Amino acid sequence: ISERLLDGSLLPSVLCSACMRRAESLKDLNIFVRLMKEKAKVKSVEADVRYKEGNSKGILDGIPFAVKDNFCTLNIETTCGSHILENFKPKYNATVVQKLENAGAILLGKCNMDEFAMGSGTVDSMHGPTLNIWGSKHKYKLISKSGISHTVPVQNIGDDFFIAGGSSGASAVSVASGCVFGSLGSDTGGSTRIPAAYCGVVGLKPSYGLLSRYGLIPLVNSLDVPGILTRTVDDAAVLLSSAISHDHLDSTTISDKFLPVDLSHNVDIREFRIGIPQEYRCEAMSEEVVETWSMVADILEKAGAEVVKVSMPYTSSSIACYSVLNQCEVASNMARYDGIEFGLRTAEDRSTEQLYASSRSTGFNEVVRGRIFAGNYFLLQRNYNEYFIQALKVRRLIADDFIRAWHSGIDVLLSPVTLTDAPLYSWFTAKENREQCAEQDYCSQPANMAGVPAISIPIKLSTRGLPLSLQLMAPIYREDKLLSVAKWIENAVDFPSLMLQHYYNT
Repeated sequence: ISERLLDGSLLPSVLCSACMRRAESLKDLNIFVRLMKEKAKVKSVEADVRYKEGNSKGILDGIPFAVKDNFCTLNIETTCGSHILENFKPKYNATVVQKLENAGAILLGKCNMDEFAMGSGTVDSMHGPTLNIWGSKHKYKLISKSGISHTVPVQNIGDDFFIAGGSSGASAVSVASGCVFGSLGSDTGGSTRIPAAYCGVVGLKPSYGLLSRYGLIPLVNSLDVPGILTRTVDDAAVLLSSAISHDHLDSTTISDKFLPVDLSHNVDIREFRIGIPQEYRCEAMSEEVVETWSMVADILEKAGAEVVKVSMPYTSSSIACYSVLNQCEVASNMARYDGIEFGLRTAEDRSTEQLYASSRSTGFNEVVRGRIFAGNYFLLQRNYNEYFIQALKVRRLIADDFIRAWHSGIDVLLSPVTLTDAPLYSWFTAKENREQCAEQDYCSQPANMAGVPAISIPIKLSTRGLPLSLQLMAPIYREDKLLSVAKWIENAVDFPSLMLQHYYNT
């Protein structure tokens, strides 16, 4: 697309208009909570002028993108999927949003999400659930890069639908459906990689501190990172390179100069040592996921990579540790929403305490309130050492698992990212949110606990015709290794792209 923009065969305004029409035609999937029609139109015309004058800002100039609704956007509602921020309009852009706009990318819209990013399905939002494009009622074709067409099985699911994953599910669907070419999500315990896996796109969680969190409304400060969703590994590398920088507004960003990731050279996979973490296999994991994992390990080994089993013994403790730390930080972060300074304020006026209680119980959903209660319980003086301090100690042991793997010569770890293909909404909502998160995040959250980069890449289709994906993890700040191996696997498996029928015919 960038090449066509550069040679003049396609105008940014035409591209943006087509993407906007696509987004409006897919309203039933509930991808966007708001579209920036006028702003996007103005920005695309400005990009037209730059291209005509030979002053393009670069590869992202004129390219439509979307952001999850927990990234602050200047004078545009940012709700986090919650009634308590229903009318909140930030007076600034999140740093990563600003950097993409500085590169010429055009913000098409804000994407739906689980309330305050607390979920793994994008089903707990004040805007309602987001539907996966895969297995939906929209007709599509599956075409691989080699030109092979794949059969799309008929889904006899009635009014049910496949979930998009969460909490960045709508960001993933915006890319999978072709509404945009890249989207920003957030990743606290897998919230970018899980939706990417269910929607058949690439989901990148960068190293902690590589991208600025300024303007990303926090869930868990010590785990949150901005995530990137694209159709290809190359596109993910482009967005990552454009968003990287030290930010004086975020003290957790690294000050070292980080060179853009260059994937233009073919990688020699024989130079890599790939680790297979044995503890990542669990009871709830489907045989299809296990077979996909083994298949890719065999492909790597046959191509000359050294593939070895590694032990990461604290993996089984990670989800419990993650749950405690998550809820403790949630209790702290959610304290700011009191109905006084910003956000929802109820009419309760008997006392300040009553106003706080009324505003918070009305503004937060049951999931958020439950995590606040649990976090405050863990942080009680009598429980502080037993839960919070103990969880911090276990987190160090989990990080040490990764360090031992790197010191043993492992370049990249290969594991599942989800336990199955995308579940049906009826099955997913039969369990409560906390139980689903504990199950869905099993393979994804250890990377957040250790701060290492991870990426989800689609591998093959399940028997239901849905994407099956795997995850790669690399040492901290070694996104170059991570993306190089990911691109090699992407080329080796040739996963088909989803193309909507009416788009394909035109």
